[in-house]
Amino acid sequence: MTALTRRSLLAGAAATGALAATSLRAQADLVEATSDLSGKSVLITGCSSGFGRLGAEHYARLGAKVFATMRNMPRPEADELRNLAMAEGLQLYIIEIDVTDDESVMAGVEEAERLNGGGLDVLVNNAGIGLSGPIEVQDMEATMLMYDTNVFGAHRMARAVLPGMRAKGGGQIFQISSQLGRVIIPYSGHYSPTKFALEATSEAMAYELVPHNIDVTIVEPGGYPTEVWVNRNIYTKALKERAQDIHISGYPQVVARMGTEDGSGRSADPMDIPRLIARTIAMPAGTRPLRAEVSGSRIPQVGINKATRETQLAWLGESGYGPLIKAVHD
Repeated sequence: MTALTRRSLLAGAAATGALAATSLRAQADLVEATSDLSGKSVLITGCSSGFGRLGAEHYARLGAKVFATMRNMPRPEADELRNLAMAEGLQLYIIEIDVTDDESVMAGVEEAERLNGGGLDVLVNNAGIGLSGPIEVQDMEATMLMYDTNVFGAHRMARAVLPGMRAKGGGQIFQISSQLGRVIIPYSGHYSPTKFALEATSEAMAYELVPHNIDVTIVEPGGYPTEVWVNRNIYTKALKERAQDIHISGYPQVVARMGTEDGSGRSADPMDIPRLIARTIAMPAGTRPLRAEVSGSRIPQVGINKATRETQLAWLGESGYGPLIKAVHD
C-alpha cells in the first residue's frame, strides 16, 4: 500500500481519503512501537528544564545527535547535561542560544551545523515564557518580552535553520504552542495572544515549506507540572511590583493572585511531549500532522483544529494554492 504524502500530492499522485487514513493509521502504529532516531540531528531551544530538558535526554537515548541549547551559560543545568552525556555515551552537545538575540541565534545554529557537518534534520522550538494578569496590566516591557520570546524567538530560530534544511533536501520543525494557542482563558496576559500568533506563523510556514520537503508540526500541550510555573511567577511578580495603580485598580482580586500560581493539581506526565515528538520524527516525511494535541486531561481545541482544517480546504483547496493546502491537511 502506498502512503499518501504531501510530496506525492504535489507531484499529482491520486489516492482516496480512505486509503490515506488507513495508511496513516498503520504508520502511526509502527512508529509507536519503534522510534529509532539514529542518524537524526535535533536542535532544541529552552533545555534548562521542562519539555526541552526531557526531550534532549529522550532523543539522544533514541540515537539522535542532539544540540541542547539554553541561555545564560555557564549554568548548572548545562553541566548536568554534559555529565549525563559523558556517563551514558550520548551524542548530546550543549550550545548557548538566547532566542531573543539575533547574534546569539545565528552563532548557536552555525555551531550546531558545524558539529553536525551540515544542515539540521529537526528544530524543536521549545523556548517560551508566560506572564499572568489582565491584558491592561501588561506593560510594554512585559508585552515585548512575551512576543520576543514566544513569537519572534521561534521565527529567528526557523529562519536560521531553514537554509541548511533546504540545502540538504528536507527537515522538520516542531513549534511548542499550547492549548491556549487555540482557546482563551481570561487573565493569562499575552500568553494566548503570543501562542495564537505562533500557531498562525507555523501554519503559514507549513504550506510554504511543502515544496522543500520540510514538515511543520504544532504541538499543543495542556497544563503540565514543569518549571514553567516557577518562571512565570518570577516574571509576573516583577510586573506586579512595577504596575501602576491606574491599571491594577480595576482588577483587585485578580492582581492579588498574580505571581502565586504553582501548577499544583497537575499530575500529567511531561514526558508525553518528548514521546509524541519522537514518534512524529520517526514518521515518514510528508505524513506528519500539522497539529498534535496532547494533554493529561481535556483537549478543548480539537473542534477548533477540525474547523480550521475544513475551512482551509473548502476555501483554498481547489484554488491555485490547493496542492499546498491539501498536502498539509490531507
